[in-house]
Amino acid sequence: MNYKNLGRTGLKVSAVGLGCGNFGGIGSAPAFFGKGETEEEAFAVMDVAWDLGINFFDTADAYGGGRSETYIGNWLKSKGSRVRDQLILSSKVFNPVGDGPNDQGLSRRHVMRQIDASLKRLGADYLDMYLMHETDPTTPLDETLRAMDDLIHMGKVRYIGASQMPAWLMTKALWISDKYNLHRFEWVQNSYSLLDRADEKEMFPLCADQDIGFTPFSPLAGGLLTGKYQLSTDYPAGSRMTLRPEPYFKFWNQGTFDGLERVKAKANEYGMSMGGLALAWVMSSPHVTAPIVGPRKPDHFQPVREALTLNLSAEERQAIADLLG
Repeated sequence: MNYKNLGRTGLKVSAVGLGCGNFGGIGSAPAFFGKGETEEEAFAVMDVAWDLGINFFDTADAYGGGRSETYIGNWLKSKGSRVRDQLILSSKVFNPVGDGPNDQGLSRRHVMRQIDASLKRLGADYLDMYLMHETDPTTPLDETLRAMDDLIHMGKVRYIGASQMPAWLMTKALWISDKYNLHRFEWVQNSYSLLDRADEKEMFPLCADQDIGFTPFSPLAGGLLTGKYQLSTDYPAGSRMTLRPEPYFKFWNQGTFDGLERVKAKANEYGMSMGGLALAWVMSSPHVTAPIVGPRKPDHFQPVREALTLNLSAEERQAIADLLG
């Protein structure tokens, strides 16, 4: 396993992060709380990730209605202080955790309440990394930044970042932090894959200019880049698409699936799986710190193992990207 600095910070994270959004649910959607991986299944996934050298676990307060953080906390308790001392814990705040009007968002009140709730579930004294899960148009950005800056001064958080953040708003956040001498966002966590390259236009130049880390989620586009889905057939039993296909409907067309066949053929040339090549493509970007992967079973780590063995040149990256138009 390779380890990379998170942006300009001295924090070193594994070249791949473990996404824990399926522990006890499917992301933050209340309709799926209690579904997803059981605690026993989550333990097995975390064991494999740790054995692979992955030191960066990514979760959120609302994943599985809090179950994701609880499972991680219980796993850490079973492993002891040696593992906790080496593990980089990352969580997020924004999504609803209750029915009240103040049980969501990025207000000072909600941020301060949720950090304590997350730490309790995780059985931790502090979080290494803490992100705003989404943008909140109902709360001034400087209110959120001041609250998160206070968390660092209180010793409850080490570094702060932002997820699902457009480049223009990240620029504004950096300006506010600079103007008022606040701790700034040190990394961004947006979607990025062979099928979703929007951040290349504005976010990547900003990350390069400001030395911001980038930890993309959905590097395999919900499994589309593993080749397990077909355009005109039913979703495989137990797959992500059987539970929450809506975010991927935009890819469900003949042009996309023709491109996926070309990527699959290229993967065969490299002697690896389609998922392994797609993940290696993301990891080979000079702007990417560590993609977040979400294997649901131990054997789903095979693309990760493959990707860690392949270093693509800039020319190879471009040739692979061109396969999808």
